[in-house]
Parts: sequence; structure tokens; C-alpha cells
Amino acid sequence: MTKRLISLVFALASWLSTAVAQHMSSQVVLYCADLKRVAALATTEQRFAPIRGKPRDGNFSETSLPLTGWKDCSLYGTGTYTCDSHAVVSAQEAEKLQAGTLHDVQACLGEEWSEVKNRSSARYVILHKLAHPVSITLSTDQTDRNEHVVRLILFIRGN
Repeated sequence: MTKRLISLVFALASWLSTAVAQHMSSQVVLYCADLKRVAALATTEQRFAPIRGKPRDGNFSETSLPLTGWKDCSLYGTGTYTCDSHAVVSAQEAEKLQAGTLHDVQACLGEEWSEVKNRSSARYVILHKLAHPVSITLSTDQTDRNEHVVRLILFIRGN
């Protein structure tokens, strides 16, 4: 009976770890297609015009292509796309979220994108697309409500 119980516990633990891993990778899948489309648009002559929505305050506008699972996605000017992650309570959690997001974005976009390590820091990571003047920054920030987020900014360099 004890051996059967131990086997059952190990089988359950294995199943749970597989389920968690699948859930984590599905989080990447949730916004990966959106991010690839936004990144591809940045390299076209039209830039973000096809996904530009209603104007907001300042030089911001809504976007018709928010990243799935992210919030407050918008466009700034003609060459900048931005979204915020879900909120976390501490700066340390935001740094962990940023590291996980960096991993997910790199896995999503592939080897055409590389981190610019000499321009990155603990709170700010820069990725460049090798073939085009397009970059992504992942930074941690604190909102007006004292929550912490990871901010993704995809922009056209030299814009």
C-alpha cells in the first residue's frame, strides 16, 4: 500500500509539473502571435498605421492590436508601441517578471532579436532586431497606484 501511495504521489507531482510548464508556455503563446505581428508592422513602410485606433491624450492613440494578457496597450507618435504587464506588489517581483518576460519575448521572436547587454541594466533591458532598425525595451516601472509593472516598448530606432 505504501509503495502504491508513493507511486501515486510521484505520478501526481509529475503531472502537476507538466501542467504548470504547459501553462507557462501557453502564456507565451497567448501574446506571441500578437507581438510578432506588431514587430513585423514596425518594419513596413506603413509602420503602425494599420493598427492605429482612436486618439488619446497627448500624442498617444489606442491600438486595435493589444498584446493578449497585457494592458493599456497604445501607440505613441508614428513609431512607438507600448503595453504594460499585469501589476505586481513589489519592485523585486517586477524584476523577476521582467526576467521571465525577456525569456518569453526572446523565445517568441527568435534569434533575429538579441539583447544589447552593454546598454541593459537590472531595471531596463534592450533587444535589437538584427536586420531592421527596430528595438524593444522591457523596463520595470511603478504606477500611480504604487503597483509595479513591466513595460514593453517596441519602437523604430531613429524615428
